[in-house]
Amino acid sequence: MKQTVILGNIITMDEKRPFAKAIIVKNGLFAYIGSPEEAKRLAGADAEVLDYGENYIYPGFLESHCHGHLAGYRAIGQADLMQAGFTNYPKYREIIKEFIAKNPKRELYMASGWVENDEYVNKSYLDEICSDKPLIMQTGGGHSMLLNTKAMEWAGIDAAYAKKWGYDLVHVDKDGEPDGYVCEGPVFEIAQKLPTSLEEIKEYLLAWQDIAFRGGFTAVSDAGTEIVHRLAPKAYYELEQEGKLKLRTYAYMYVTDNIPDPKAEIARIAAERAEMSGEYFHIIGAKAFLDGVTEAHTGWQNQDYLDQPGYHGAERFNDHDKMVQLIVEANKEGMAVHVHSEGGGATHFMLGCIEDAEKITGNKDQRNVLAHLHFVTDEDVRRMAETGSVPAVPPLWTTKAPGLYEQEVAYMGKELADQAYPIKSFYDAGANVVFHSDFPVSPMMDIKLSIYTAEKRDYPKEVTGGVTSPRNMKEAITREQSLRAMTINVARQWHQEHRLGSIEFGKIANMTVFDCDFLHDDIEKVGRAKIIATIVDGEEVYKA
Repeated sequence: MKQTVILGNIITMDEKRPFAKAIIVKNGLFAYIGSPEEAKRLAGADAEVLDYGENYIYPGFLESHCHGHLAGYRAIGQADLMQAGFTNYPKYREIIKEFIAKNPKRELYMASGWVENDEYVNKSYLDEICSDKPLIMQTGGGHSMLLNTKAMEWAGIDAAYAKKWGYDLVHVDKDGEPDGYVCEGPVFEIAQKLPTSLEEIKEYLLAWQDIAFRGGFTAVSDAGTEIVHRLAPKAYYELEQEGKLKLRTYAYMYVTDNIPDPKAEIARIAAERAEMSGEYFHIIGAKAFLDGVTEAHTGWQNQDYLDQPGYHGAERFNDHDKMVQLIVEANKEGMAVHVHSEGGGATHFMLGCIEDAEKITGNKDQRNVLAHLHFVTDEDVRRMAETGSVPAVPPLWTTKAPGLYEQEVAYMGKELADQAYPIKSFYDAGANVVFHSDFPVSPMMDIKLSIYTAEKRDYPKEVTGGVTSPRNMKEAITREQSLRAMTINVARQWHQEHRLGSIEFGKIANMTVFDCDFLHDDIEKVGRAKIIATIVDGEEVYKA
């Protein structure tokens, strides 16, 4: 029986034994937590020893909302526009041209990370870069696309297509012809058509697994597993069968807007769970989009956009009865519903659906998830806790990001913009708060900066160049709350708190090692912390 002794400063997240200096791992599980002397005595002289000295060992960090296939695809299969920084159309052009030159045999080119501004661009911008093959440029947030003429022909985007979806989602020129800009529903429809193979998706998922392990994450939620391609669940399943998947992935399967038959959809998801779920890939629910994002005028707000009176955003999944049925049917299967809920109107709608579903099911512990939560009323903070719903909040988005903050003020007003992204209020109300990064839709998935921004509501000066821009400081939280929001609370979201999220006897031996005491070191040191190792099932999967 393989045994490993692990030594270091151990922060367990177990309230009964919060600190230790040694662990024994047997067959991938925690078998002892205590002192080095006793661990060495119990394990015997033949045990392997991983000695991390004065470094700090935490439970393996957990990510509550990300997109695995998309992360790998953007890492190795697309032109990365994020490197251009905030909106930079000339630089985007250079990056795309370089990517095309390096990949001349591709049938279709994708570029992601575009950030929109007031300068409106249409298909001609991309036609000038590439006119003989389809070229698509997608925003970093993933809710908008710009297509060149060839890509529009490939995707079947014409005047009839624009009329079907509506001109808010498919923009047209003065002659009524699509100009290349699409957002929300059409984007997700087009994504399903992108040419790829099962083997390519598996390559993308392995690239994503490496990214997650290097970042210190040992398990994640894939929020809408088939959003990019229907074969992604099969790719996960086959990688597990091949022994290559070690990043535990708890999957919410994608549900289209106002799905015609929620009962049949949950039956489909349950059948795929029975067919493909295992230890490292496990289907736990459905994922729907209620709205879009404020910066694209598609976040579903409680009030009108200041620059578009009479318009309060895109209501994507807005059929109350269908959402209630989706929640009820998911509950019957022991699953939850996970929604993209950016604007305050979307959140208010979803909580009403959950309340009505709970009257039918009697279950206030389904652990349905609302992710992003840009604007939330005090009433809905309270309702979140009362319904047992899980607020997935983004600490990395809480600062006054240059450009984006000014957009929020222009669209929603300064008072509302300054109250954005509550976190402490959810804790105070008694909700099970979890952090998310939304990687790669948002470009950072960073443990140390999540802790830093949750306390400071700002980035370290090394990141901002000395410019400070904290926002809504009354929503700052403690270090321990931050750690919980990336460990045991996420495990609770997945109904896995008996297996993951803390260093306790009998739980899975997942750990992350840093050179920093996140609970007690100066916050500026926290912002500079370095990862030492990531451990899955008691074995190092990444070492710095």
